[in-house]
Amino acid sequence: MNELAQVRPAGYPQSWTARGRYFVQIALRERYFLMALLVGFLLCGVFYDTPSVAMWLGFVMASYSAVANDSIQTLGTFIASNRERPWWQLWAWVGGIFLLTVFYSWWTHSGDVSYGRLASKGFDQAPTSFHFLQISAPLFLIILTRLRMPVSTTFLLLGVFAATGKSLGSVITKSISGYAIAFVCAILLWGLLGPWMKRTFTGRPARWWRPAQWLTTGILWSVWLQQDASNIAVFLPRSLSVIELIAFAGVIFAGLGVLLYLGGEKIQEVVDEKADVVDVRMATVIDLLYAVILYVFKIYSKVPMSTTWVFVGLLAGREISMAWRKASSEDRTLGYAASLVGRDLLFVVIGFVLSLIMASVINPAVARGLLGG
Repeated sequence: MNELAQVRPAGYPQSWTARGRYFVQIALRERYFLMALLVGFLLCGVFYDTPSVAMWLGFVMASYSAVANDSIQTLGTFIASNRERPWWQLWAWVGGIFLLTVFYSWWTHSGDVSYGRLASKGFDQAPTSFHFLQISAPLFLIILTRLRMPVSTTFLLLGVFAATGKSLGSVITKSISGYAIAFVCAILLWGLLGPWMKRTFTGRPARWWRPAQWLTTGILWSVWLQQDASNIAVFLPRSLSVIELIAFAGVIFAGLGVLLYLGGEKIQEVVDEKADVVDVRMATVIDLLYAVILYVFKIYSKVPMSTTWVFVGLLAGREISMAWRKASSEDRTLGYAASLVGRDLLFVVIGFVLSLIMASVINPAVARGLLGG
């Protein structure tokens, strides 16, 4: 029980009265964030039926919310293991790779920045009108991110634009299989090599580990963009003009700067609490395995997928395997590892259910398709 209690926020009160005061204090501390949310919902209410404005409003909010929530997947270990470096150095590397990756897709895919992901059936037509929930979906994602909940941006952002239940069903199938494959791969890797890594990855890392990590992070970040840029670009025309490309890239590039200046959103704690992620050697291994899995899925199918499910599956398998094999420097128990894994899985399921509800409300055909109707 003591181990399970450690996953609660520090200082979490036990009595209901104390909990009430606790949440009031949180509301006061987050008052600027709550005010920004209120303004965001008001703007969505005013402009959702003006498509030319709504698509850019939705995009701007999605560009930060998606990267902030998904940053734990691609940049989480990078941020955790490079906290001693100036934030602008991280921004220059990550931002530069982003610009190159997006421009290459735009140049080779006739103005499409999603590497063909939005060409999949059910997502191939740019929206000409918007539902309030479609535009405000990024705000719900921002709330969940603030609550440190790793949820699928694919389901929450892309899912609400699904034209049919079948198109969303393909995304669900691919994402769940991604979780299972990543879980098994992590179990095998750390089950076989975990004790060896514990013995070997001691003392000060060799100097070549740092450039290796930056290179691995760059590859992972680029592969992730090739999968998840569709979650942000779904609001916009499927073929962007030069001016639209500059706006698209400029907004996200600036958002990356803010994210790295802050040292990651609050959801960064999901990575920070995992065993040994600060070690540059372990961070490199995690990023390399994740990049390989995402690249295989990219080749396998152009259907969009939830990279969050893949990443959570990878962390889950790693935590369970390290606890089982006693391969963590912190010697965590299997029960504690299971509690972290269960909580992360619960959060992604909550986001998944929320996205299905929103998609069904927006488009009843999605609900009928998912139910086989």
